[in-house]
Amino acid sequence: KRSISSGQAVPGLVSVPPGFTMPSVSSVPPTSGSGQQTADAESALPNPGTYEECHRKCKEVFPLQMEGVRLVVNKGLSNHFQVSHTVTLSTLGDSGYRFGATYVGSKQTGPAESFPVMVGDMDNTGSLNAQIIHQLTTAVRSKIAIQTQQHKFVNWQCDMEYRGEDFTSAVTLGNPDMLVGSGILVAHYLQSITPALALGGELVYHRRPGEEGAVTSLLGRYTGDNCVATLTLGGAGAHATYYHKANDQLQIGVEFEASTRTQETTASFGYQLDLPKANLLFKGTVDSNWVVGATLEKKLLPLPLTLALGAFLNHRKNKFQCGFSVTIG
Repeated sequence: KRSISSGQAVPGLVSVPPGFTMPSVSSVPPTSGSGQQTADAESALPNPGTYEECHRKCKEVFPLQMEGVRLVVNKGLSNHFQVSHTVTLSTLGDSGYRFGATYVGSKQTGPAESFPVMVGDMDNTGSLNAQIIHQLTTAVRSKIAIQTQQHKFVNWQCDMEYRGEDFTSAVTLGNPDMLVGSGILVAHYLQSITPALALGGELVYHRRPGEEGAVTSLLGRYTGDNCVATLTLGGAGAHATYYHKANDQLQIGVEFEASTRTQETTASFGYQLDLPKANLLFKGTVDSNWVVGATLEKKLLPLPLTLALGAFLNHRKNKFQCGFSVTIG
């Protein structure tokens, strides 16, 4: 669980209508077959996971930007229900209070997975973010996400994901409006070619008054014993990531992005250092735009208290921002 999440949106490779973002759909657990032979099980290809998670392993190594002061209090009311209180003080963004609630159902599909899952939070202005995730069958999972801004509906989307033995397909429908004739449709497909290689593609179609278009991209991912290399190529540009786990304490990631729309390229290097004996987690990054940043997270065991400190410096724009957070529970 991340104690601070300021500026955590990751720029995508496709152009979508303004005001619409696509939260990722967590992967569906693999189905188990009871009548398979041992030889077939050894030769069968594994499920590749989801398309949206291909670059995530590298992304998790990079630190999230922090600004201002944040206090988070988490309270578990039962085995199925948890609430949180968040107070944010910022000089750049909005300061305020946010209340969150999480409900986990009793339908257990794995050792640590139960459904349905309902997550929502509301700030002091009345803006709401909510998600409902449910496992319909052993291979099909659905999600509905809505977002309001001061009592007005801003975004809503519906995701449907199907996971086969060696492939995963997903469809996302966002902000459909039949009267105006607008909306966005995203289709993903990922197929295992070998136990280490997976290939897939993405189709994004968006339409609104005076604008209509589609963007396609192809993806390849290679998974080694301690590394993951992923490449995405499409009409919107290129996106390449490489993740390497040096040992139990050190993980590194390299990311390259090139956009055909902005004609800009960016290369980033990040690393994560985990010191479990000291209950410390350190993340750092530097990119080709001369932006340097780092976060330090410290757990004060046996107290249910976590402290986090982060700082980012943009040398070109001569901008500096730092943040501090305290998480209780």
